[in-house]
Amino acid sequence: MFDVLDRQTRLTGNQIKIISAAVIGDALEFFDYFLIGFVLAFVIGPWKLTFGQSAIVLMSSGVGAIIGAYVWGWLADRIGRRKVFIGTVLNFSIATGLLYFTPDNGWVYLTIMRFFVGVGVGGLYCVDLPLVQEFMPSSKRGWVGGLVTCVIPLGVGMGAVLGAFMGADQWRLLFAIGVLPALIVLLIRIWVPESPWWLVRQGRYEEARKSLAWALQMEPSKLPLPNAASAPIPVKASWFELFKYPRSLLVSWLGNAGAQTGVYGVVLWAPSLFVLLLKVTPQEASKMMILLTVVGFFGRLAFSFLSEAIGRRNSGGLLGFGAGALIILAGYNYNATLFGLSAFWLILAASMFFADGGFAIVGPYAAEVWPSHLRTTGMGSAYGFGGIGKIIGPLGLALIVGSGNYLKPDVPLPQIPTAFLYLGCWFLMAGVVYYFFGIETKSKSIDQIDKELGVA
Repeated sequence: MFDVLDRQTRLTGNQIKIISAAVIGDALEFFDYFLIGFVLAFVIGPWKLTFGQSAIVLMSSGVGAIIGAYVWGWLADRIGRRKVFIGTVLNFSIATGLLYFTPDNGWVYLTIMRFFVGVGVGGLYCVDLPLVQEFMPSSKRGWVGGLVTCVIPLGVGMGAVLGAFMGADQWRLLFAIGVLPALIVLLIRIWVPESPWWLVRQGRYEEARKSLAWALQMEPSKLPLPNAASAPIPVKASWFELFKYPRSLLVSWLGNAGAQTGVYGVVLWAPSLFVLLLKVTPQEASKMMILLTVVGFFGRLAFSFLSEAIGRRNSGGLLGFGAGALIILAGYNYNATLFGLSAFWLILAASMFFADGGFAIVGPYAAEVWPSHLRTTGMGSAYGFGGIGKIIGPLGLALIVGSGNYLKPDVPLPQIPTAFLYLGCWFLMAGVVYYFFGIETKSKSIDQIDKELGVA
């Protein structure tokens, strides 16, 4: 049955609808997730926050994302992708809505609600990508997976545009606006059927055939029906089974940890650092973020193409080494100018081509390196382990700069180069892991990957 899928040369209208739903979902999901970076730029002054307090607010969603990725990812292999997707959307949309009621000086309330936003977002990301991949032929799985992640920078860009035109006392509206897109995603996604690969793994062959036939827009009777002798053995996902695949674990866990630590440390702090270092207003800082998100978008398009052109390993090495070098360079030029503009801003924007663009590899690849019955459990574990980066990225910068310092323009920041050296080295580590230890999955079917990993 899946041979018919892999022989496909052109995507059907329903497959394009699946991709479109995922594209919209991921953009709006990360719009909600990154809103806090823009909100923080508005409240750091009035609330008199220190670097340490601000880091706690920023990293709280990272703690939630770790838990969400593990729990929701495991559930998606146990009870199905579709049910879990709906649950994660409800999770982060309700939590985002409650942020509208944040009281003045309520950084603790902000922290708690951001934790629950992270639980939902961490889970959705680990379910959505595998679901899309399992409806695609092997020859298109790489660029489709990358394409789904391409619009994530545009989600961040939506926050930047809204932040640029918000009044200083209107930041709560950002959270209210964040609820509506989440509900739209739920309505779009609710009609997508369950993954045929997951259904086959559960021994539900007729349902799997109907699901794949819907995607291929053909009569189910025209597809071969799997049987117990030829189909994969039904297996219940278990976290402990992840350790039977040490190379998959090494590549997906450490690759995610390096990339997430670097990018979240930079992107979540960037609006506040622009206010602090470049003496601009929060609205001007939001406008400056637009360039970073646009470059990240084109980076993701490029890496989606590169994943099929030069393979996952080479692309992963390129993202790590390119991002690491440029982020370190930006830190050492935080007070310099280039073409009459801030060198810090311009170099950070250039780094996003690799740092943000490379996530067209990081997410899809983290699902590909695991056997089919562990795809969302494995990706969830990788994204969850990498979620440590959402904590140690923002927190690491705060500790190096001085967590007790208040975020105000007259604070001297001689440790900025060291902080960005710290973040850049995490990307360099990811580059080493992907390039030297990566498993090449380019053009391989899910069944071929299963066999190479020694799965029955």
